[in-house]
Amino acid sequence: MLFKRNFKKSSNREQKLSSNTSTSLTKNSYSQALFELASEKNSINDIEVQVSAILGLIDKSKDFKDLIKDPTNKIEDQLKAINEISNQFKFNELLKKFLGFLISKRRFFYVEKILNDFLFICLNSRGEIQAELSVAKNLNENEINNIKSELSSTFGSNIKLKHKYDPSLIGGLIIKVGSTMIDTSIKNKLQQIEKKMIEA
Repeated sequence: MLFKRNFKKSSNREQKLSSNTSTSLTKNSYSQALFELASEKNSINDIEVQVSAILGLIDKSKDFKDLIKDPTNKIEDQLKAINEISNQFKFNELLKKFLGFLISKRRFFYVEKILNDFLFICLNSRGEIQAELSVAKNLNENEINNIKSELSSTFGSNIKLKHKYDPSLIGGLIIKVGSTMIDTSIKNKLQQIEKKMIEA
C-alpha cells in the first residue's frame, strides 16, 4: 500500500503530460519516492550502497543489461531474476520491492537512470558533489584522496569520487564534476591533433 500511494502521484502526472515530458517526470518522481521511503525507514545508507552495486552490475554484465533493455523479456522473467539477485546479495526489502514495482509498471527499462538520480538526490541531501575520474594508471588510496581534496577545495563542497582505470587514455586523466569536464589525457590530445590535420 505504501508503494502504491507514493507512486500514484507519478502515474497521475504522467497522464496529463506529453510522452517526452512524462517520461522524464516519472523517472525523477520514482527516484524521489525511493529516497523519501528510504528516509522514513532510516535505510538510506544501506540502499545507497546496494544501488551502487546494481549500477556496477549493469555496467559490467551484458546479460543483466539485456535483461533490462530487451523489450522481448517477459515481466515474469524479470521479476524472477531480480528476486534471485536480491536474495543472493541480501538487498534491503524496500529496494527489492521498488525494483519489482518498476518491472510491474514497465519502467524497468529506465532503472539505470532512476537509480543514478536516486544517488544524486542522496548526495544533494548531504551537500556533496559527484565526481568521476578516469585515469591511465591504477591509483593508490593516497593519490585518490589527494585528488578528492583538490576537487573539494576547488568546488567548495565535499566530493564523492568514482574512479576507474582506463588504459585507452594512454596517459593523463579525465575528471568530470557535474557538467564540468577536465581532460588531460594523451588520447584527447591526439584526437585534437588529428582533427586539426583533417581540417587543414
